[in-house]
Amino acid sequence: MSIQTRAVILAGGEGTRLSVLTAKRAKPAVPFGGKYRIIDFTLSNSVNSNIFDVLILTQYRPHSLIDHIGRGQPWDLDRSFTGGVHMLQPYKGRRDTDWYVGTADAVWQNLNFVRRGRPKYILILSGDHIYEMDYAALINQHEYKGADATICTIRVPIEEANRFGILDIDLKGRVRDFMEKPTNPPSNLASMGIYVFNLDVLERLLMEDASRQSSSHDFGKDIIPRMVVEGQNVFAYPFDGYWVDVGTIDAYWEAHMDLIAHPPSINLNDRSWIIHTRSEERPPVIIQNGAIVKDSMITDGSVVSEGALIERSVLSPGVYVGPNAVIRESVILTDTYIEAGAVVERVIIDKQAVIGHDVQVGKILEEGASDLGITVVGKSTHIPAGFKVGRNVTIGSDIGPEDFGDYPDKVIRDNSRLMPDRKKVDY
Repeated sequence: MSIQTRAVILAGGEGTRLSVLTAKRAKPAVPFGGKYRIIDFTLSNSVNSNIFDVLILTQYRPHSLIDHIGRGQPWDLDRSFTGGVHMLQPYKGRRDTDWYVGTADAVWQNLNFVRRGRPKYILILSGDHIYEMDYAALINQHEYKGADATICTIRVPIEEANRFGILDIDLKGRVRDFMEKPTNPPSNLASMGIYVFNLDVLERLLMEDASRQSSSHDFGKDIIPRMVVEGQNVFAYPFDGYWVDVGTIDAYWEAHMDLIAHPPSINLNDRSWIIHTRSEERPPVIIQNGAIVKDSMITDGSVVSEGALIERSVLSPGVYVGPNAVIRESVILTDTYIEAGAVVERVIIDKQAVIGHDVQVGKILEEGASDLGITVVGKSTHIPAGFKVGRNVTIGSDIGPEDFGDYPDKVIRDNSRLMPDRKKVDY
């Protein structure tokens, strides 16, 4: 099966709804689950499904993604003759290309690479979802049904269905209708943005779509609906496992809370389905006398000092937690330094930030509150000692203590923004 299938991972997403977490990196490169990046789940699904021929299409701020994947060795993708991983960016050559205007356009602009060696099937994947799936079962159904295209589907809450492509299928699983993000969804059967195409079908569809000036050149908006209208063999593949698009701050935070639930949403200790990643060489975790850690994930190189309390949180590599500091329901990324006496509640803190002595960031409201109120602190930002930062606050990247002068009372109220232009912005 792996010889017949080439996976194409769309990893160019800007991910603006992830706020400061994507200020310096593409959405698939955002750290997740302590030691991973979001794209690790799609890459690991591919190799665990015996698909070792992978193209990754990047666009927005690809540098950290390129550094992370490298030659693909952690995923056993450092191959050449039998496939391996290849990363492709928009380029200028004899035949000009431009920024991708849609998912189908991204594949069209790289079609010469996609069809090289004439694989039988092309598996289109997104690099920014958290899930575990055996793609071999998907491709087996595609072949058994004699499909031109197969769409992975999942049931979503009906109140969220207007965020997805919604399908109507018959009793045999054939797609009778496809509506991209309908205002009033007729059902909750949603597309996961995972497609299998026969190569010859995909070539024809992309060529036809590229010539349509009215098209937005997107699989969900254009390619799939047109196939259904034209009566082509499009089938649904039902998926009943855990799947989440971590495309918003709330979804990103909730997915981390799912990891530390009992039982967790995804069992990262399952040796039969390993999520591979590029790991750093870090020393073991240190937890000092009197520290308390409850329902949390603590990653290599972290230090939890005496008297500190950590509850329902995820700490990435190299996080330092000072004496008597408190961290609750938070996600702390690599090499962040939380000084003594600080209180961090429902906060996402990007890499290499510093939370000063006795700083209070975020707050957990009583159960039943109408919103999560997640506060986000950008990469390499230093909140000076004694500050109180409220709920649902966004603090940008590379902001130093000198940039907090607009707050003489050392209070940043709920729903505020302090961004890299060094100016206070409240709303």
